[in-house]
This record gives sequence, structure tokens and C-alpha cells, in this order.
Amino acid sequence: MAIIVNLDVMLARRKMQSKELAEKVGITMANLSILKTGKAKAIRFSTLNAICAALDCQPGDILEFQPDEES
Repeated sequence: MAIIVNLDVMLARRKMQSKELAEKVGITMANLSILKTGKAKAIRFSTLNAICAALDCQPGDILEFQPDEES
């Protein structure tokens, strides 16, 4: 199972910098970077809610499921 994080895409569409998003959401740049790179193991619904509010988007605009390719 692979969850793809499209946070960079939404930031570009909204012409917003990561630093501005981090300030609006109330998370550190380090934690935002972990989310952006897809290295996060989990995300709180409150954080996802704040990101969606700041970017005026839906959770599905940020998170995408891609099934694993089986050999």
C-alpha cells in the first residue's frame, strides 16, 4: 500500500510557500517537510483539517492511494 502526498502540488497551485503554510497550520518546518516527502507514518486529523483549510482543498487533493505493483 502506498499513500502519495501531493502537498507540493497544492502549494504550487495556491502559490504558497511551505513556510507560510507551516505558520498558518501551526506546525514546524521540519514536520511539514516530513509530510511533503511522504516519510510521515501518520497525520492527525486536526493537522489535515488545518492544512485543508489553509489551502482551501479537500483531503483527497493532498493524499492519494496507489496500490503496490505486484510482480
